[in-house]
This record gives sequence, structure tokens and C-alpha cells, in this order.
Amino acid sequence: MVLTVVLISLFIIAIYLLLLPIVICLDTNTNEYYIQLKGLAKASVEEDKEEVIRVKLKIFFFNFHFFPLKKIGLAKKKKVKKKNTKKHKNRINIRTGLRLLKSFKVKKMLLDIDTGDCISNAKLYPVFAFLKYYTKGSFNINFDGRNEMALYVQNRPIHIIKSFINS
Repeated sequence: MVLTVVLISLFIIAIYLLLLPIVICLDTNTNEYYIQLKGLAKASVEEDKEEVIRVKLKIFFFNFHFFPLKKIGLAKKKKVKKKNTKKHKNRINIRTGLRLLKSFKVKKMLLDIDTGDCISNAKLYPVFAFLKYYTKGSFNINFDGRNEMALYVQNRPIHIIKSFINS
């Protein structure tokens, strides 16, 4: 009886983790840059006064901060020469990489740029009008000196696994 309850609960947790949405947000207007597992964890990049960037990791109710660009004072290891051994390199072929990219769904795409040159802006205006008409995103050229980008992308682990399996 206890074994069946444990197995069923592990099965439910595995299904939950496979269907859990993964959200990637890049927003230059609000300075939000994060990867989030909805309801489980969130890793966001923030600016810091002492270091260049700081990563804030939130898992359930616990918050952790660490600095990825900070030098770690590790002792130098002695280099040991290894004999010639065959290395198996796991390479992702182009087809699998494209399937992986296609598994992501763009929820919001906003691009509002000014190149600083009115001639370049005028040349990009028809390209952005074409993109606005044929895609779901919002693409704008401005002459005000504003540069903004917002990208919200979502995926699920089950879709990522499917893209690798269906090779």
C-alpha cells in the first residue's frame, strides 16, 4: 500500500516537472532578465554596485545571491598528461538544433530601435513594416533615440525532450 502511494506520487511529480512551463524573459525597458520554472525556481540577472552583475536565485521561498564573474581563489592543479583516449563528443546536428528552437513559443516580441542615423532608419522602416505585417511581434523604428527590446519565450521540458528524441 505504501509502495503504491510512493510510486503514484513520484509519477505525479515526474509528470508535473515535464509539463512545467519554462519562461525566458529579456526586457530592456524594465531591466528584467530571468529564466523561470513556473512555481518552482527563478534565476534573474541584476546589476550590482561592487561587481558587474549579480545572479539572484529563488527556489521556493529561499533567496540566494552569487556573483558569476567573481574570481574564485582555487589552488592550481597539476597538469597530468593522459594517454591518448578516444573522446566521444556529443554534438547536436543542425536538424536537432532547429527542432529545439522551433519548440519554443514566443509570447511577446517588441523591438523599438533608433540607429542614430535618419537615413538608416528610413532604410529599415520598410523591413520593420514587413516584419510587423507577417509576424506576431511588434517592430518599430523611431526617430526619438529610444532603444527597447522585450522578448518573452516559453517552453516545456517535454517539448525539449521530444525535439531530441525525434531525430
